[in-house]
Amino acid sequence: MNHPETFGEKLHQLIENALAEDIGDGDHTTLACIDPKAKGKAILKIKDNGILAGIDVAEKIFSYSDSTSILKKFKQDGDEIQPDEIGFEIEAKIYTILTCERLVLNCMQRMSGIATLTKKYTDKLKGYHTKLLDTRKTTPNFRLLEKEAVRIGGGYNHRFGLYDMIMLKDNHIDYCGGLEPAITKAWRYVQEKKPGLKIEVETRSIEDVKKVIRIGKVDRIMLDNFSVNEIKEALTLIDGAYETEASGGINFQNIESYAATGVDFISSGAIIHQAKSLDLSLKADIIQ
Repeated sequence: MNHPETFGEKLHQLIENALAEDIGDGDHTTLACIDPKAKGKAILKIKDNGILAGIDVAEKIFSYSDSTSILKKFKQDGDEIQPDEIGFEIEAKIYTILTCERLVLNCMQRMSGIATLTKKYTDKLKGYHTKLLDTRKTTPNFRLLEKEAVRIGGGYNHRFGLYDMIMLKDNHIDYCGGLEPAITKAWRYVQEKKPGLKIEVETRSIEDVKKVIRIGKVDRIMLDNFSVNEIKEALTLIDGAYETEASGGINFQNIESYAATGVDFISSGAIIHQAKSLDLSLKADIIQ
């Protein structure tokens, strides 16, 4: 998983908050009719075609609630799935299975939908130099797992937040009075406050690209809402001196034509915000 030094800590916090939201002062339905010491089994039933994502997360959710739980995996994150297959079997306290059921399914259904759509996009990029990036167009407090699903689907993670890259977008540039003052101030900030932090700048025209090349002091140039021909022209001007990223107006139908230009990255918010959750269910495994 990405950012191994922090992912586990962030996931622990996400699980803690999500269960607190759902359980409140108690899962009274389960408390009313289930022996708190009783143990049981359940299976994850797959009802859709796609790419499975979130099994490792499910394991963490169950073990957070019940350290004695045992999850047996029949599928792994990133596996292709089809209806009537079984993803995993969980053996734990029945209370744990019932109280964690919805959180596990919400995470896995959403993550699997994102991984499935991402895989469709990345399949279009096979044979090309271009890598597919996600964006910050994510669900508040669920970005960690949405970006993990992109990775499982074969995409790459852009910055995780406002803290791990400087990205000078149109509003920053306009508020700052233009490309040159924005880039100069950002570069000076990095030298003084955050050595090593990468700087990316958004360009809106070929003229912008020429200005950035003249100014320098950045690591990556974003080509925003450029046509394929404009991308080609920009790449000729840049000539490999900076990383390049195409964004805006790129979809499943035209992504291959953009990749054919040789641009380093294509960023897409659609792989997250347009993904459709996969149909999965958790069913009690009752021995007759």
